[in-house]
Amino acid sequence: MTRYPRYAEYRPSWTPSWPDFGVVIEAEDGTWGFATANHGRPVAAIVDDYLAPRLIGESGLATEKCYDMMVRMGAPFGATGLHSYAISAIDLALWDLKGKILDRPVYELLGGPARDELFCYSTGGDTDWYMELGFPATKLPCPYGPADGIDGLQKNIELIARTREEVGPKVELMLDCWMAFDVEYAVRLAEELRPYKLKWMEEMLRSEDFDAHAQLRQRIPWQTLATGEHWYGTVPFQHAASRHLVDIFQPDIHWVGGLTALTKICAIAEAAGISVIPHGGGITAYGQHACYALPAIPWAECFVATPPGVPPEEAVRIPGVATPKNGRMVPADRPGFGVEITEEHLAPFVY
Repeated sequence: MTRYPRYAEYRPSWTPSWPDFGVVIEAEDGTWGFATANHGRPVAAIVDDYLAPRLIGESGLATEKCYDMMVRMGAPFGATGLHSYAISAIDLALWDLKGKILDRPVYELLGGPARDELFCYSTGGDTDWYMELGFPATKLPCPYGPADGIDGLQKNIELIARTREEVGPKVELMLDCWMAFDVEYAVRLAEELRPYKLKWMEEMLRSEDFDAHAQLRQRIPWQTLATGEHWYGTVPFQHAASRHLVDIFQPDIHWVGGLTALTKICAIAEAAGISVIPHGGGITAYGQHACYALPAIPWAECFVATPPGVPPEEAVRIPGVATPKNGRMVPADRPGFGVEITEEHLAPFVY
């Protein structure tokens, strides 16, 4: 949307504003699982009107079966997009329920911790604040795209040069381009930024344009490429892995189909020698448990929700969600995902 001046400067001016909500799944014995969900009314309607009535009566422990059923239920209109958001919410609530029934944290249900603690990197524009907090790696949003011409290109270069000088050579630096480029611009910017040793360049192309991803891989084979935040289900990842279009997969556990989909994507990635670093993996308990338990995931992404000078643990967040300290973090060890939501927090969704 950077080509349209009325929306170019501020992404939230055009992205969806539907509110987040919660999904609750209750077992016959009264135990219930909880998960957060995105995109309000459209996704809530898919959950309430379509998927939930068809899952009632299934085993609360049958996460694989329920996931498979939900994917297949998407056949009339497609299992991607908003349907995938609905699958994700139900799947995560089922995993939370399973952990509570079995009295184990979800990361133990996945096989136990794959590491002693999570390696966390920061995302955002307050780089000096992130360095003060001790993050060993940081990612910048790219402010300019093809519509901004040579002046915007030069400003992108200057931003990365400035940031590299600020953080020094021992901090990993990445660039998030959020689907804003075409192949020509992506190649040109990557070549200009090569001296600054970016760990990866992220989501440079529109997610659905696989031919463009193949062209980009061919033209800059030396640059580590990351994407997948806006891929839904397992099929795009299998396609990309079979052609090694990128080096790092970035599924979002709340969008891609939940934890069940993420574990399948990790298996695909490991077989192809590709890393998985989930989008926003460190900001929710759901992503934290996955990153802690799955060996394919080396890093966790963290958005610092407090302004400079305010400790991250003081941010408004769901009770029970861990926060990083000095770039490291360990998820809660309570049953399920460890989210401390009680019935007092819940209210019916208002359409």
